[in-house]
Amino acid sequence: MLLTIDVGNTNTVLGIFDGEDLIRSWRVKTDPRSTADELWLQFRSLVEGYSVTGLSICSTVPAVLRELRSMIGDYFADVRTTIVEPGIKTGVPLLVDNPKEIGADRIVNTLAVHTLFGGPAIVVDFGTSTNLDVVSPKGEFLGGALAPGIEISVDALAARAAQLRKVELVRPKNVIGKNTVEALQSGTIFGFAGQVDGLVDRITAELAESYSGRPKVIATGGLAPLMIGVSETITDHEPDLTLIGLRLIHERNA
Repeated sequence: MLLTIDVGNTNTVLGIFDGEDLIRSWRVKTDPRSTADELWLQFRSLVEGYSVTGLSICSTVPAVLRELRSMIGDYFADVRTTIVEPGIKTGVPLLVDNPKEIGADRIVNTLAVHTLFGGPAIVVDFGTSTNLDVVSPKGEFLGGALAPGIEISVDALAARAAQLRKVELVRPKNVIGKNTVEALQSGTIFGFAGQVDGLVDRITAELAESYSGRPKVIATGGLAPLMIGVSETITDHEPDLTLIGLRLIHERNA
């Protein structure tokens, strides 16, 4: 069985694949201070009972990736491991000014979305930041847009505005809030949906100069469920997009 690990700035998502089937997944907090032994204890408690024969990893947190390498050396030395980094075959051409700047998760998502949905396509990844990644019909990474994520924006607002506070992130009944909580929820949920829709429309207009057909827009990431049914441009939702991409890359490097 293949253990896939996607280390993000806020959360780490793990998944167990039996062949092409994702049979179990977990979401845990990312702590850049965790040691290799602490990571092993955490992961072992989750995957106990599964026979792990392969590992596929991507990370946007260098400190955690360093400890993961130590953990693999100590506890998974005999397990075939794929870490998405320079030198790994991804099959994703990066048509950008500096390919080294592109996060591993964005490359993984590009491969997965092209495999599942074709192109042109736009991946909207709702995480610590909101990433919009643009994929050509050939599966090329064309670039995209990065915006502050939903949660960190809410945290910043609560920290800087004396009379405002953090609220539960749920869709309010109306856009016009009748109290502070509803007003904050409206501005957050409908505001971020509007941001995504505006960016998707602008990206679509630029893509129309080179490609025919409106792109599919695929939402993923831990906060994606907040936008489903609110955003007018999102066409599909694939919560396990990055894990699927990690499986595909592991297979390419077998």
